[in-house]
Amino acid sequence: MFVLAGILLVLVSVVTGYLASHGELLALWQPFEVVIILGAALGAFMIANPFSLQRQTLKLLPQVFLGSRHNSAFQAQLLGCVYSVFQRSRQEGFLAVEQDIEAPFESELFSRFPDVVRDHALVEFFTDNYRIFTLTGLPSHELEAMMEGELELIQEELKAPSHAVTRVAEALPGFGIVAAVLGIVITMGSIGGPMEEIGAHVAAALVGTFLGIFFAYGFVGPMASHMEHLGEQEFQSYLCLKSCLGAMSSGHPPTVCVEAGRKMLPVHMRPSFVELNEMVKQYR
Repeated sequence: MFVLAGILLVLVSVVTGYLASHGELLALWQPFEVVIILGAALGAFMIANPFSLQRQTLKLLPQVFLGSRHNSAFQAQLLGCVYSVFQRSRQEGFLAVEQDIEAPFESELFSRFPDVVRDHALVEFFTDNYRIFTLTGLPSHELEAMMEGELELIQEELKAPSHAVTRVAEALPGFGIVAAVLGIVITMGSIGGPMEEIGAHVAAALVGTFLGIFFAYGFVGPMASHMEHLGEQEFQSYLCLKSCLGAMSSGHPPTVCVEAGRKMLPVHMRPSFVELNEMVKQYR
């Protein structure tokens, strides 16, 4: 919502200032300049990044406008899911949750937390490391060290979409210059014709430069920053699981484990201590 409001504010501010300075709005309507700039930027994005990163970026894009799916409601479900697994394992033994851990996406236990199950990578991080502990009985410090190495790779992957879009934003002013140069080429070809026609070609070329800069700093650059924040917010879920698993491997009860995970969440996404206690009661 705020992203759409920001886009609208950028457009209204620039257009209003231009019109207030007695500018002709129709002069900014240069669709072929837009085709050159945005088409070249999209092509460069496809050339520079592997298909997996392109797909990851496109999947993240809706969250820029609709908000992160790793919000407070998601984190509450995540803590509830972790508590359910740990509590059943503590009461009935590790074998009681073996099938849930081996096939979480077909599990009745995990299906009670639909938002969590939709994040396959996060669920696999949890189940893989839980499985490692149950099979090997690694000490807490060794399990956490193993998770630290994996988390470094995950953090880099979560940053990759924002870095890819940032590079597009950096390239857009250059593509604006490309559009402007092509406009000047057309202008040179019209020399000797009516002055109005030459003036229109020059204006179109300058609009190309304007649009490249405008798209870069008004939209694409801020969207890249927003994607970076989304990645950081998603990474907090992994840190939450790491703390839960670390506490579990140290022999703490499930309530303490989820409390350790809760502490790793940002304040605006974190249920209170009382809210967490009330929430876990329904999974006992």
